[in-house]
Amino acid sequence: MKKNMGNADRIIRLVIVAVIGFLYWKGFIEGTLAYVLFIVAAIFAITSFVSFCPLYSLVGLNTCKVKNETD
Repeated sequence: MKKNMGNADRIIRLVIVAVIGFLYWKGFIEGTLAYVLFIVAAIFAITSFVSFCPLYSLVGLNTCKVKNETD
């Protein structure tokens, strides 16, 4: 699996995860919306840690500046 996410994408996604967690903690989001946003946050966190986004590969987008060897 090749990396296709740059550092800026990873940081933005992790900030979004933190914002969703903070909004839930403060009680601004609850119920079904909270569950949906938790799923989105989990996907964002996982893709940030592995530096690979399946949607980027479907569209052919690559924001990683370093050329990677195939694993």
